[in-house]
Parts: sequence; structure tokens; C-alpha cells
Amino acid sequence: MFLSTFSDISVAAWTMAATAAFLMGVSKAGLKGMSIFNVTLMALAFGSRASTGLFIPLLIVGDIFAVVYYNRHAQWKYIFKFIPWMILGILIGVLVGKDLPEREFKWGMVIVIFISLAMLIWWERRKSQTVPTHWVFSGSMGVLAGICTMIGNLAGAFTNIFFLAMRLPKNEFVGTAAWLFFITNLFKLPFHVFIWKTVTVQSLLINLRLLPAILVGLVLGVFLVKKINERNYKRFILIVTAIGAVAILFR
Repeated sequence: MFLSTFSDISVAAWTMAATAAFLMGVSKAGLKGMSIFNVTLMALAFGSRASTGLFIPLLIVGDIFAVVYYNRHAQWKYIFKFIPWMILGILIGVLVGKDLPEREFKWGMVIVIFISLAMLIWWERRKSQTVPTHWVFSGSMGVLAGICTMIGNLAGAFTNIFFLAMRLPKNEFVGTAAWLFFITNLFKLPFHVFIWKTVTVQSLLINLRLLPAILVGLVLGVFLVKKINERNYKRFILIVTAIGAVAILFR
């Protein structure tokens, strides 16, 4: 639940939320790997459940930018293969998360964060590049991605593995993911508004104040995407995110 007025929101909370929005913009511009960090920061700023609704409008803004910028690279056959499973996972996530008290929701979100971290670490340490492409693989990745994106806006670990398995080149990877997340985030929006009630007039007002941060991130991300070596900051993000996930429990 949101605080009653903007004055009740601390400077630290605004700083963490603005940083999360900025990094989300950089990520949506194509510099992947920061979504877990963003979610952790926003959860620390506004609480676990409230943060999921706060993210949706900002994510859609970033998705629109990514879709416009990378549209020509989208590979629709992979979207059609993956999205039915992901929608199933979202529906499961809606039912699982609807009546969870804040404490249990918080634990669920932390579990999702650590599962995502484990998947990313596992992928980084793999020596074999052979990934099964059977429908069971795409189905399991899709359902898990759907559950994780509904509960914690954290589908990235599973969608990344799926697209890597399809051997998509960089631009095709980003363009296909852009459309996938644009569609699924729009699909999630009514559930946040009418069932979870995490998207409200007040949350949208907070989004408006965070909008400049995500726009700056989007612009900067376009210039950085071809220049920054992700290997150097990926370990930092994993470590800080793990610490942040534990911090959520004590918020």
C-alpha cells in the first residue's frame, strides 16, 4: 500500500526509485542484465507488492521505445512459440499472488529474485552451448517467465535463456524481447488495476515523477549499448541484487 502523501515518501525512497527507473530505461534501450537490480531497488523504496504495480506503466513506456527502435529486428515466430506459455504463467501468478499477505508476497518476491539469480549464474557457468529446443523446454521457460513477471517483473532470466537457445543475434534478440515484453506487460496491466489494485491514481502520479529518470536512461542506453562490456558490471549486479533481496525481508 502506498503512503498517504508524497511528503511521506523519504528522500532515500525517491532516490532508489529514480535510480531503478533510470536503469530500467538503460536496460530497455538494449543494455540487458539490470532488471533484478531495478526490482530490488523499487521494492526497497515502496514495498514488495506496491512496487510491482509501480513498475508496469514505466515498463510499458520503455517497451514502446524499444519496440519503435528495434521493431525491424523482431522475429515473430519465436514470440508466437513462447508467448502462450508465458501468458499461462501470468495467469498462475495472478491467482497465486492475489490474496497473499504482504509478508508472504515479500518472501515470494525474494524467492523469485534468487531463482532468477541462480538461472543467470547457471547460464554464465555453462560450458556447453547446446540447449534443448523441444516444446517442453520452451513451455517450462515460458510458464516460469510468466509467473516471475507477474509476481516480481522478473522474467528476464528465463526469456534470456530461451532466446539464447534460439541463437538469436544481438539486434534480433533485443527486438524480439521488446515485442514480447510489450505484449505481456499490456496483458498484465488490467490484473494490476482491477484484481491486485497495485496500479492506482496515486501510483500513476508517482510514475509521472519518475518518468524523466526513465527517459534519460533510454537516451543514454542507446549510446551505451554498443560500448559497455557487460561482463564487468554483471557480477556487481548479481552481488548487489542478492544483498538487496535479503534487505527486502527486513524492510
